[in-house]
Amino acid sequence: MTDTPTTLVTATGEGAGKTAITVALARLAADRDRSVGYMKPKGTRLQSNVGKTLDQDPMLAREVLDLDAEMHQMEPVVYSPTFVEGAIRGTEDADALRERIREEYDDLAADRDHMFIEGGGRWTTGGVVGLTDVDVAELLDAQVVLVAGYDSPNDLDEVIAAADAFGDRLAGVVFNKVSDDAFESLDQDGIPFLESKGITVFGAIPSEKELAGVTVGELADELGAELLTDAPTDGFVERFLVGAMGGDEALRYFRRARDAAVITGGDRADVQTAALEASGVACLVLTGGHRPSGAVLGKAADADKPVLAVNTDTVTAIDRAEGIVRGGRTRDARTVDRMAELLDANVDVDALV
Repeated sequence: MTDTPTTLVTATGEGAGKTAITVALARLAADRDRSVGYMKPKGTRLQSNVGKTLDQDPMLAREVLDLDAEMHQMEPVVYSPTFVEGAIRGTEDADALRERIREEYDDLAADRDHMFIEGGGRWTTGGVVGLTDVDVAELLDAQVVLVAGYDSPNDLDEVIAAADAFGDRLAGVVFNKVSDDAFESLDQDGIPFLESKGITVFGAIPSEKELAGVTVGELADELGAELLTDAPTDGFVERFLVGAMGGDEALRYFRRARDAAVITGGDRADVQTAALEASGVACLVLTGGHRPSGAVLGKAADADKPVLAVNTDTVTAIDRAEGIVRGGRTRDARTVDRMAELLDANVDVDALV
């Protein structure tokens, strides 16, 4: 085992911004003339149930940090549904998995000043093979940075639970995607409360549109949707609304929305019309393979709003769309650059790197 300083970045939940923060921290350490390495022991961002990973996180890290490590080194365990099923049937050897992770880590860390480890999913992911992020931190002798969201004081339950689990290995907490509405509560009450419990808070990063959602174009690509209009597709989508009510009620509902995609049946002209009239609706996603009427498409053209059509049913479309936004598919080198700026401005980076 090497004695390279190692930081494991974990999270209270999925979609917390863990990848952007891990890679940005490594970038900031590299900017301070440190030789850095990256590893994600459990690959969780998969595009099929069986083990072939198409996890973009290690590929992004390799590109941004200019690493020459192989994919199987950076991500030795593919934590797919098939893998988990095998684990609970006893076909995966937990000791062998731990040994594989440790060996790959040792190779990656051999000539590095600082290793950055990305956790998988949330901090509890990996429990079926004794490889939660608590276990990984112990295995690799890592200090832990916990990424958490904050909408209300209820969210501190998860932070306290994780802090208890990591114990002395927890270096501290970074709050991410904090809205303007929630910031005062966190600053005035949440952070002092955690610090009274002996939990260090390194800082809080405000919610930022560029990092929070996906563009309409990216959403269309990921859903395999057909674009029915010529409207621009660079608008951001952060949330989804289901159009299942009558037209008047739908209009009131949609008017409260911001940066939303409305998912509704392709045959619901009343809901489609209401959605197009609401300024906070970025696009329509029509399900069931139905094409909307010419009147609806005309209204969409006048409003300059994209209309996407998918062949799946509404429930399937919602599940897939929410997974896309939660997975943060906008992550690229530009996203890491922006996150590095946000960390520098809002977080005690020197304490972290």
